[in-house]
Amino acid sequence: MFSQSEKIPVSVLIPAKDEESNLPACLESVARADEVFVVDSQSSDRSIEISTNYGANVVQFYFNGRWPKKKNWSLDNLPFRNEWVLIVDCDERITPELWDEIATVIRDPNYNGYYLNRRVFFLGQWIRYGGKYPDWNLRLFKHKSGRYENLNTEDIPNTGDNEVHEHVILDGKVGYLKNDMLHIDFRDIYHWLERHNRYSNWEARVYYNILTGNDESGTIGAHLFGDAVQRKRFLKKIWVKLPFKPLLRFIIFYFIRLGFLDGKAGYIYGRLLSQYEYQIGVKLYELRQFGGKLNVNAQTNPPIKPSEPQPAEMIK
Repeated sequence: MFSQSEKIPVSVLIPAKDEESNLPACLESVARADEVFVVDSQSSDRSIEISTNYGANVVQFYFNGRWPKKKNWSLDNLPFRNEWVLIVDCDERITPELWDEIATVIRDPNYNGYYLNRRVFFLGQWIRYGGKYPDWNLRLFKHKSGRYENLNTEDIPNTGDNEVHEHVILDGKVGYLKNDMLHIDFRDIYHWLERHNRYSNWEARVYYNILTGNDESGTIGAHLFGDAVQRKRFLKKIWVKLPFKPLLRFIIFYFIRLGFLDGKAGYIYGRLLSQYEYQIGVKLYELRQFGGKLNVNAQTNPPIKPSEPQPAEMIK
């Protein structure tokens, strides 16, 4: 067993942009890792200063508007000195109990990766119901064995430069960890709404791809009898064809999956998810009106071809 002061041979990857509110707690929670990389997208706040003060390696990522996005680029290009990588978002925390478990499971030669379960906090409260828990994410894996899937959404503007809802495709056996990681965003509701405005662009394109029979090669696939993520992907194929989705999403979250048990925070979260579903629907309508494009009309000139990727810059 590793002691609390002994470094665990895991490389942590943290994608970031303007995350000065969340980074201190995140970086403190990963202090037991042997090395930490913060992959930044030209932050305008104190993100770089905070990261370097905590001893993290800061790398600049310059997005050219196409694939790969930040996490896959990092997996392909960063000089990890450990076999195992742990991917942590800035609003996530790795608890001491989870670190103890990680230190044990990475010794097992039979597994190439592990799903971590997230506890999502909203308005200071754990959202335990409404289908938000469990929330499995493949975040700990041997970095040479896994890459994020490409869902063919990169031609849609304003979705960001980071893989958020894409999942890791991994060669080898995958396990599930018992201890949870925490998802706690220290920013306000404004940022939640801003983030989900971007996410709805991405989701609308995913819906559009499903409805138009887009090729699923290079993705985790949709399987009713697969793992938890593949089952969700299978159900989404049915979901996109249903009417009244904003109302249905609230009913499912708040009543069928007992979101009301989370009190006022649960009610607000359910209403916001319903609003999010409406945004997706409006943008899906826009995509279908304009042949798979957002924010354009018939008179718009063809887009300028994106520039080639720029080399990353390591900040020491």
